[in-house]
Amino acid sequence: MPETTSTEAPQHDLDLIAGADPGRVLDAVFVNAPLRDYAVRPRVNDYTLPVLGMAYIATYARTKGFNVGVLDAEAHGLGIQHTAEIINTLKPRWAAFNLLAPTYAISARIAALLDPQIMLMAGGHHAKAAPCQVLEDPRFQHLAALIIGEGETRVAELLGDHRRRTSLPKVMWRDRLLGTIATGVHHGNPERWLSPDLDALPFVARDFLPQDPYRAGDGRLEANLVCSRGCPYECTFCGAAASTNPEVKIRPRAPHNIIAEMEELHSLYGVSAFRAVDDLFLGARRVIHPAMEAFDRAGIGDWARWDATGRINVLNREPDTMLTTMAGCGLREVALGIESGSDRILEQMDKRITAEMTERTTRRLLQQGINVKGYFILGFPGETRADADATIRHIHDLWKLSDHHPGTFRASVFTFRPYPGSPVWDHLVRQGYDPVQMQTYSDVDLTDHGADEAMRGRDEFNFTTGLQFGELTPHELNRHLADLSRQQFERSQAVTA
Repeated sequence: MPETTSTEAPQHDLDLIAGADPGRVLDAVFVNAPLRDYAVRPRVNDYTLPVLGMAYIATYARTKGFNVGVLDAEAHGLGIQHTAEIINTLKPRWAAFNLLAPTYAISARIAALLDPQIMLMAGGHHAKAAPCQVLEDPRFQHLAALIIGEGETRVAELLGDHRRRTSLPKVMWRDRLLGTIATGVHHGNPERWLSPDLDALPFVARDFLPQDPYRAGDGRLEANLVCSRGCPYECTFCGAAASTNPEVKIRPRAPHNIIAEMEELHSLYGVSAFRAVDDLFLGARRVIHPAMEAFDRAGIGDWARWDATGRINVLNREPDTMLTTMAGCGLREVALGIESGSDRILEQMDKRITAEMTERTTRRLLQQGINVKGYFILGFPGETRADADATIRHIHDLWKLSDHHPGTFRASVFTFRPYPGSPVWDHLVRQGYDPVQMQTYSDVDLTDHGADEAMRGRDEFNFTTGLQFGELTPHELNRHLADLSRQQFERSQAVTA
């Protein structure tokens, strides 16, 4: 690799590129686009979820000798123009984008502003859900590789020589001369490229993450973890539904591997709190039981607290003894996809739960002193006002539950937004909804409804298409979001006072 300095970028811009060696030519910048153009409306909150997927890829590329960095424009609250200017000034060989439905348009606008000499690659959920849209988008005319699925090994191979794309499975590009879409052809077993062994991957190098570890509200230093990949469930609103991703191998990390990363973060940084951000860690009994046995043996609960996403139907089947074990192993909070208080809507979502099951499971967790965060969706296709009212009552009932138990309950409410590749997407297209309109995402501004942005906890994730899918109008949905956000903010403030 060349060892000469590749750029005379301003120091403040260099500081925004996490993990790169400024004394070497920059092989790639991995770009996490902002959820909105912060040059137009600056962000209020100062924390966003870390881009662990990008950091995994960057960490792996570094082990192969490449000099790479992560530009998290969302974390830094950058505008579109500024993001492009930083990349153009640094002149990396590659710029790589993580394409997600809500940020696709912004990623495309940034890509269109880049120097044509910078090679482009992209991946992510939207790349998989709509590859032809990406490859035919003139803003991505310099895209050299569209990577479908997990990217560690294939990205590193492309950084070595982009011509290797012809022999890499599920790597696509547009032949500009022929006007056709090409796909790499791999002869042999593609597993090493598409489903790397999670326990063999290096732990995420935290210098690629500008906000992880971070100081949490309880004073602990906290870090995020990925403990599994893939999801076995069929939630109709989710692009990760198993039926739409049949090639994805659902696999957890071994408990000893997770514990080793936790202990390394504790040793290096003093981290004593963790958040498992994947769907499976508390979402399958075959994962929960061996993990808790290992956590108990290692004494994790003696020094650490951790949060994880759980499945209501799975936790509902666990006995109180297992919930007690989880609490003893340091479980601080479970995030549950409750989604609705209407059993009719829950059935349409294929959640495999009922409102009564949710209330029972939440009560049992709260009794153990385990906090619960509930995610809810308003405005789901076919939702009536009665369904929406049932969800709002459900939230209030769960708040009341936490008033009488050691654990706390907090609600995070969103409006429905359709994702390409999700089971409900095709249903909406058949109903006559315009796919282009359904991808016109914008952030939700609730200030006109009396909710300050700071009440929402984080800027990200609450966005809308402006379309109406149920009986409630967008204006009515925003009013409910504002009311619930304000009430949750007041409850949270009362707890910490």
